[in-house]
Parts: sequence; C-alpha cells; structure tokens
Amino acid sequence: MKFIKTFGVHIIAIVVILFIIFTVVSLFLKSYTRHGESLTVPDIRGLKIEDAIHVLEQKKLRYIISDSLYFDDKPKLSILEQNPAPQSKVKEGRFVYITINSNKAPQVNLPNLLDVSLRQAEAMLASTGLKVGKFIYKPDIAKDVVLDVQYLGGSLQPGVKIGKGTAVDLVLGDGLGGESIDMPDLTGLTLEEANNLLQSSSLTLGSVVYMGSISDSASAKVVRQNPPFSEGATINGGQPIDLFIRQ
Repeated sequence: MKFIKTFGVHIIAIVVILFIIFTVVSLFLKSYTRHGESLTVPDIRGLKIEDAIHVLEQKKLRYIISDSLYFDDKPKLSILEQNPAPQSKVKEGRFVYITINSNKAPQVNLPNLLDVSLRQAEAMLASTGLKVGKFIYKPDIAKDVVLDVQYLGGSLQPGVKIGKGTAVDLVLGDGLGGESIDMPDLTGLTLEEANNLLQSSSLTLGSVVYMGSISDSASAKVVRQNPPFSEGATINGGQPIDLFIRQ
C-alpha cells in the first residue's frame, strides 16, 4: 500500500509538472506568434527615403530596398512602391520591400531618327524615354522629315548614350526647298516672340547679340536684325536671322 501511495504521489507530481510545462510553453508560443500581429503597415509611397525609414522605424518595421526605377516627374530618392501594401497587418520586425526613384537618369541609346517623319520620330523618342525639344526648320523638299538631331546646339549621332528624359531638338525639312519668303520684321519683339515668329515663317534663329547691360533677358527686345527688314524684302526659307537685343 505504501508503494502504491508513493507511486500515486509521483504520478500526480509528474502530471502537475507536465501541466505547468505545457501551460508555460503555450503562453510563450501564444505570446510569440501574436507578437506585433496588430501592426498596420504605413503608406510611405511618395516619401523621401530618409523620411520613409523614420516612419518604418517608429512602427518597429525593417526595410529592404529591392529595386530602383527612374521617373523624371517624381522626386529623386522617393518611394515608388512598397510590399506589403499600405494598411496590411503584419508582425513587429517585418521587412518592408521598397522601390525607390533613382537620383540619376539611366543612359539610353539615341534611336536613328534621320530621314524619318516627325510623327515617327516623336514615337521613337517616347518609346526610348526621351523627349522632343525644339523644332528647327531648314530648306528641304521633304517636309517634316528629320535632317538632324541636336542637343545644346550640337549634333547627336544615332546610338549615342544620353540621359533618359532628355529633350532633343529636331532639325526638319520645311518642304520649301529654299523657296523665297517675305522677310519678317522682328524689331520690338522679345527674344521668345521673335523666335516663335521665325519658326512660323520657316526661318531659323541665328546669333543673338546682347547690347549693353541686360538684367532680364525675357523683357529685352530686338532693336536690330541681320539681314535687316525692309518692305518687300524676301529671304530663302530656312535661313538664319541674327538678332540684336537691348534691355
């Protein structure tokens, strides 16, 4: 009987110990698995990277930069995308994968635009991530056909590397082939107004000479042009006209 009683006490003690261990482990696992499950992922899209990191750290979340893209119309080093999505429920310490907008434009190859139509050239530039700058017309029987591609006044060869988002100027045929047109009178116009009139007249802007001290070039006006204007005078289409402007 004594043995049976002692054995029973041991069994009860073992059961109690197992129950205590099971309870402690259950509470630990419950606490561990539910740790931070109520955290809500903040919306960091559009934020600068340093601001986004601060927000994530406040939420006790971690981050990994998984990719970078480039959009010239979005702030540099800003967050473009995130995963998990905003308002997702995650645990504390969860990684948030982010895509940032690069601060440097990737280089792309300039497509061969020579001898293609204006419409086709615009489509080719857009598909490459480049933009159309100014239209410069020159005498040529092929109207609106690309004769040259320029950037900052210099010609660009097909295939040259150029920053994505760059605007290039297109030199186009005017369809006149050097046909004589009426000389426009540009005196009294601002540089922008004169350049617009030249383009609409199938002429090009030549040298711009600033006369005297000019504090605001936008308000300066043309006081002389070369070749000079006179009643009945004509000029071949596509020819440049030099302008002299004064404040």
